[in-house]
Amino acid sequence: MDLFSVLSQPSWYQVILAYTNIAVCQCFKMADLNEKLLAELLKKPGNNVCADCGAKNPEWASYNIGIFVCTRCAGIHRSMGAHISKVKHLKLDRWEDSQVNRIREVGNVTARLRYEERVPPCYRKPSPDTPQVLVEQWIRAKYEREEFCHPERQNHYVSGFMEGFLMKRGKEDSRYHPRKFVLCEAEDTLKYHVKENKEPKAVLRISELNVAFAPPKIGNQNSLQISFMKDGTTRHIYVYHEDSEVITNWYLAIRCAKLHRLQVAYPGATEAELLSQLTRDFPREGFLWKTGPRHTDAYKKRWFTLDGRKLMYHDDPMDAHPKGEIFLGHSSDGFAVRPGVPLGARDQGFSFTLETPERTYLLSAQSEDDRTQWMNVIQKVIEKPLTPQDTNVAARLIRKRTASGTMNIFSSTR
Repeated sequence: MDLFSVLSQPSWYQVILAYTNIAVCQCFKMADLNEKLLAELLKKPGNNVCADCGAKNPEWASYNIGIFVCTRCAGIHRSMGAHISKVKHLKLDRWEDSQVNRIREVGNVTARLRYEERVPPCYRKPSPDTPQVLVEQWIRAKYEREEFCHPERQNHYVSGFMEGFLMKRGKEDSRYHPRKFVLCEAEDTLKYHVKENKEPKAVLRISELNVAFAPPKIGNQNSLQISFMKDGTTRHIYVYHEDSEVITNWYLAIRCAKLHRLQVAYPGATEAELLSQLTRDFPREGFLWKTGPRHTDAYKKRWFTLDGRKLMYHDDPMDAHPKGEIFLGHSSDGFAVRPGVPLGARDQGFSFTLETPERTYLLSAQSEDDRTQWMNVIQKVIEKPLTPQDTNVAARLIRKRTASGTMNIFSSTR
């Protein structure tokens, strides 16, 4: 009898089918068991958040590193290649026993002790809402370059000196040009040159500038907005670099230089207090409509940026200077924000009112949700006590004369 005839017999078919079913059931049981084990491991301290950005309820894991990560960070891990990190979904992928055991042996807490052993204080550890480029470079620094296991690999941003070319946006036009930038912590300066061997075009004080990633409006994820005070008003500089590691190093170099300068200036301050003064993201940016100082003035569209206690408004998102700046003091000093406009005032759309001791600002948002978010972020600012640095900013903002000849800390332009 040939093989086909044997296998055609009902008895043999039933035996093979039975063994197949047993094998399949065992695989499913093992898969179910491993899924349950992973679920239990997630409950251990430190494992219930992403090992890299702190996002809650991670759904992925890197089984060779031994950590749980969120969806965004899992994508970055995968982009590094399987020779660095091997990621799987906790429920959608099949897990082998050895892979689960690796997760059990390591876990987020133990992995951090190794890969974050020597993170410099000035380094910005990401949170769930941190810009993408910072999260990516943090992950690559940890696992690909192992910068925090080998501190000598951090020299490019902790040494206090850095130079190189960045693409800078023109002050009066939208074109970008290569400019040489030189950071020197010892001199407290960030200089940029139009021509490499000529005198610098501008010299900025590191201790007085802010730097933030600004990819949405610049259109390049490797972009920075550098802001500083000049002649009593804020000046914005926009730069980018094609290499995300390079632009991140510039960002970190500024943070490190500022921290070292602050440690000398304020020897009694705690590290946490100083770290909060290094760089600020903008809590909110976007278009609002505002009126001029007169009741008859129409609403005009302006780009608003909240930077610390400064609420700036511009004609265009990429303007080098704001048209006006509103310093947000404390609520006990007459600062308030409320929906709607005063009785008899011109109203438009989703309006709200910002009151200051010098002037009442009538504003209008694009939607009810937009208005709510603007009011919430402004309210948080005016509820916070002023710091000495805040008082210094208020004092430096230019005081412009109003039509009546009185002095006003705010710009009266529309």
